[in-house]
Amino acid sequence: MSHLAAPASPLSSPNPMPGAGDSSPPPERARRKAVVVVMGATGAGKSRLAVDLAGHFAGVEVVSADSMQVYRGLDVLTNKVPLHEQNGVPHHLLSIIDPSVEFTCRDFRHHALPIIEDILDRGGLPVVVGGTNFYIQALVSPFLFEDMAEDMQGCTLSDHLDDIGLAIDDARSGYEQLKEIDPIAAQRIHPNNHRKIKRYLELYATTGALPSHLFQGEAAEDKWGRPNNSRFDCCFLWVDADLHVLDNYVNGRVDCMINDGLLDEVCNIYNPDAVYTQGLRQAIGVREFDEFFILYGTKKEPDEIETGSSTTMAELHDDKMKSLLDEAVSQLKANTRRLVRRQRRRLHRLNKDFGWNLHHIDATEAFQCTTGHSWDIKVVKPYTDIVRRFLSNDTTFASKNSSDDIGGTRVASRELWTQYVCEACDNRVLRGAHEWEQHKQGRGHRKRTQRLKQKCKIKSTSSEVEV
Repeated sequence: MSHLAAPASPLSSPNPMPGAGDSSPPPERARRKAVVVVMGATGAGKSRLAVDLAGHFAGVEVVSADSMQVYRGLDVLTNKVPLHEQNGVPHHLLSIIDPSVEFTCRDFRHHALPIIEDILDRGGLPVVVGGTNFYIQALVSPFLFEDMAEDMQGCTLSDHLDDIGLAIDDARSGYEQLKEIDPIAAQRIHPNNHRKIKRYLELYATTGALPSHLFQGEAAEDKWGRPNNSRFDCCFLWVDADLHVLDNYVNGRVDCMINDGLLDEVCNIYNPDAVYTQGLRQAIGVREFDEFFILYGTKKEPDEIETGSSTTMAELHDDKMKSLLDEAVSQLKANTRRLVRRQRRRLHRLNKDFGWNLHHIDATEAFQCTTGHSWDIKVVKPYTDIVRRFLSNDTTFASKNSSDDIGGTRVASRELWTQYVCEACDNRVLRGAHEWEQHKQGRGHRKRTQRLKQKCKIKSTSSEVEV
């Protein structure tokens, strides 16, 4: 059985960044437990911004909050920052976990907290960077699922569910059983979110408490996921860009990944009997190549597969192989673009529903501009000013945790428990009013509803003619 790696030991004496703008961190920084959090969708430039901030503030150390980069392997596919691009800035929580192990929000917090505390004790500035927003929420909020089920630690699904008659034969039956036990909690999550279904069933099996009871009520709504109860004083930076810009960047980045050996990486962990719902194989870009590697395996000897390169795989003179490869690459791009949209929706929700004070900057011009200083002018400079004000304890720089906003966000957070089903889009499940409204505005939904209206109109006309 695989086990989680121990929390990464913090660097004892990181080298200060040469030429950092502020020669020494203010002593009150550590007392305030000041932490900068860089957020944004895939491809928005989070890691680049974090490294750039180190050129303006002494003692910057990056703590990665990425659910796939924490695993060893797939460095190209998961887009880990290469050593030469880190510019001497210490990076934590990269490539520390065995690829086959499940790594949860609770595990991330367990690893990240001692690292951040150590950086603060040494007078440094922790900069948390990542697109896995649930990790960040678990880090800065003391009232997530893991906090409410302390006695669940060390328990496993198989240890307890059989005892109360909840043995799961498949993922679908797990959702059906959750609906029977706690229909309100089942409404809150998607039927395909197998991991959360298991966690809710674990909670019920080990504590006897209904998940919906823990996540609802006045106390939960005032604290759950809200940074005003954080153990740290956080400055949240949201670097963003127009969707079409991010889409173009993602498409180009996937092409570069193919050239940089993505196929080699995926081939090295390929297993036709693998489970794609846990560990590193969950990463976008693994299962998309499944059919390609199945066919590739039938055309090559096993030793050739192990030593094959991305060049030989991509240049096979086989129309079917080329077609499958093109389909896989297209699917990888499409799934990454969907991830971008999910991440942006989540950030909007954190800002609107949970009262996070996200300092949003649109980097679209920096992406589109060909001059070398555009990124520094449009992104780095304004964020440097924001962080400097934050660290100086500027009284006008107040976190958005005011009581006058709690009522509105409380109503919004209740909406997260409302589930919508779109019959026009093959009974797609949407969670919360915000996601439902976003879905209704989407091009695909509008096209499907228009086709349904046309079909209904034709049927109505036909009926009248027959009469």
